[in-house]
Formats: sequence, structure tokens, C-alpha cells
Amino acid sequence: MKSRDTLIRLKRFHVDEKRRRVSQIEAMIAEFQRMAGDLDREILAEQTRAGIHDLTHFAYPTYAKAAAARRDNLLQSAADMNGQLQEAQDDLAEAFEELKKVELLDERDQAREKTAENTRDQAVMDDIGLQSHTRRAS
Repeated sequence: MKSRDTLIRLKRFHVDEKRRRVSQIEAMIAEFQRMAGDLDREILAEQTRAGIHDLTHFAYPTYAKAAAARRDNLLQSAADMNGQLQEAQDDLAEAFEELKKVELLDERDQAREKTAENTRDQAVMDDIGLQSHTRRAS
């Protein structure tokens, strides 16, 4: 049973690793989106300061153009990370299924051992009872 315990610990470790990976990716996506929101506010502030909101205007603020490009890159990175997040979630689900399979096998084996132990104990008790009954009868 020690090898099964080791296997269960290993599977739990894998599940925890996958869970950490999912959390990291989610945090990165949230950070990218937060940064993009900050850049949106900065772009709007720069446009308001310059009084020009038309991207094609010759005097459109250079900082607003650069911030918009940065924002677009961040949003694209967040979209790319969503694909990685889906893969990580699939890996987590698979690792969790593997863990559950091993745990169920372990529970089944323990139940089988308990039943066998109870059967042995009952046989011993039956034997003791039979011997006691035979002594009284003699």
C-alpha cells in the first residue's frame, strides 16, 4: 500500500501544480486587462488635453498613438493567454481525474481489506463460540 500512497501524493502534487499554473495565467490575464484599462484612461486624458480625438488628424498626440499601440499589444497578449488558460484548465481536469481514479482504487482496496479482516474476525469469533458451546455440552 505504500506505493499507492506515494502515487496518491504524486497525483495530488500534479493537481496542485496544475492549479497553480491556472492561477498564474488568470492573474496575468487580469493584469494585462488592468494595464490596458489604465492605458485607455491615459489615452483619453491625452486626447482631452490636446483637444483632438481623431486618430487620422495630423496633430494627434504621439503619446496617445504609442499608448494605443501598447494597449492593443496587451489586449492581444491577454487573448493569447486565454488559449493557454484553456489548455492549463484541461490539464488540470485531466490531472484531477487521474487523482480520483487512484483514490477510488485505494478506497476499493481498503474496503476489500476491511471486509476480509471482518470475515477473519467473524471466523475467529465463530470458532471461539463453537468451542465454548462444545465445552458446555460436554
